[in-house]
Amino acid sequence: MDIHVLEAFCRIVESGSFSKAAGALYLTQPTVSGHIKKLEEEVGVRLLDRLGHRATPTKAGELLYRYAKQILALRREAEQALDEFKGGLRGELTIGASSIPGGYVLPPLVGQFKSLYPDITITLKVSDSKQIVDAVLGGAYELGAVGAKFDDPRIDYQKFAEDEIVLVVPPGHPWASRGSIAPEELGDQPFFLRERGSGTRKIMEQALDHHNIPIRAFKVIGEMGSNEAIRQAVKAGGGVAIISRLAVKSDIKCRELAVVDVAGLKLTRDFFLITHRHRSHSPVCKAFRTFLGVPALHGDARQP
Repeated sequence: MDIHVLEAFCRIVESGSFSKAAGALYLTQPTVSGHIKKLEEEVGVRLLDRLGHRATPTKAGELLYRYAKQILALRREAEQALDEFKGGLRGELTIGASSIPGGYVLPPLVGQFKSLYPDITITLKVSDSKQIVDAVLGGAYELGAVGAKFDDPRIDYQKFAEDEIVLVVPPGHPWASRGSIAPEELGDQPFFLRERGSGTRKIMEQALDHHNIPIRAFKVIGEMGSNEAIRQAVKAGGGVAIISRLAVKSDIKCRELAVVDVAGLKLTRDFFLITHRHRSHSPVCKAFRTFLGVPALHGDARQP
């Protein structure tokens, strides 16, 4: 299999489009279509279903995609290892990060790392913690940064930062002047929640479980997909929310939001760098982990 053909195939699977894949690879669409035709003839099975302007992988295509991503990752690793051998470190690293590490923790660290290694390109993709874990398992990201652990033995978690989850209310809210409330009072106010799969929500639910307070006891008026949406909703006076202190640091400083303690409820969270335990890792990935002070990777096996 030609590695350039595999790269075109992966681009189509990821973008869902022949034309987008062609644009990303600086090729014509007929060239990309020819690559896929050649690949399907070589493997003897259809790999992509064409539905109008949309292309989706068949079951065989999904299987090949997993291996193709590993082949392309190994090529990048080899290129980076040779660059490192020649005295320089260059290459690309894609990091998937959940909203808090992706929006507040990693950007300044990436900037510092880039000043040390100017020939390295880092792409930061932000989505929720569960999606990041799935993407690392699937090989889409070599490295992830999440705020919650999921039960999968294939994922290696290493702490690299921490945060506090706090209850925030508008400055004119009755709770703002009290400074502290009982956990049972949380169900008395309209509440904004992060979406299911969010690390913030997972940590909050775990802490509330210890107080026998289920989420269904809350007057939930909205589930939102970002911290930005929640902070703006609370600032507008629509309700209260439990959110990362990092996400509202400037609002607290400017007195646009007030933090209220929940008696006996201490919500702290760690942020973890995650990698696949059973896959090799590029020199760039290893260099970034070393820069963050994260221990050496566990193992370096090459298996699907």
